Amino acid sequence: MPIGQALRTGFTLLLLWLTLGLAQAQTVLPVPPLTGHVIDTTGTLSGEQRAALDAKLTALEHDKGSQVVVLMVPSTQPEDIAAYANRVGNIWKIGRKAVGDGLLIVVAKDDHRVRIEVAKTLEGAVPDIAASHIIDNAMVPFFRHGDYAAGLSAGIDQVAARIRGEPLPPVATPNHTGATNGVDWVNVLVFLFIAFPVASALARSLFGQRLGAVVTGVGVGGLALL
Repeated sequence: MPIGQALRTGFTLLLLWLTLGLAQAQTVLPVPPLTGHVIDTTGTLSGEQRAALDAKLTALEHDKGSQVVVLMVPSTQPEDIAAYANRVGNIWKIGRKAVGDGLLIVVAKDDHRVRIEVAKTLEGAVPDIAASHIIDNAMVPFFRHGDYAAGLSAGIDQVAARIRGEPLPPVATPNHTGATNGVDWVNVLVFLFIAFPVASALARSLFGQRLGAVVTGVGVGGLALL
């Protein structure tokens, strides 16, 4: 085969490969925005069911800091569920940034596939073998009967139990620097501004000009030390 023809054939094959790759990239399932702990794009879960699952995951995040998110989609095709879950995890970046303690549960309803994607810090708490056990024994039996809420609840319970048993960095508490031990100093200052002239006039009428000024000063000084 002449060199020119070989180059043209190679260029055509490369162009075809790039075109197919671009077409595939354009048809992959988009990642939905992260709007909460439970995201159901299939419309399977009722509002009440989503709220119940969200309450469990919110409590876990409050207690341990770890963020667990559930995503239900009809299908992950043309990707397999592992690739899709990994892509979602990379985009959402769930979990504490400095800790890396996020966990993602993906359910592809029409594909009959489930995936638990675990961030690095939680790999000890939920290793692959444990994730498979949770899926096969806690979740799938409910899914087979169409009870996705119960299956997700059972899976969340087992995941949460493992995370709660993991020695993770403590949850950051709000910084209350400058707290005033419950004293509202604005109200105190307003009270002094109103009361001082009255107290001063009363003290001077009772004790005289000089002694009244001294008494008033002592009273104000005492309040300042409280």
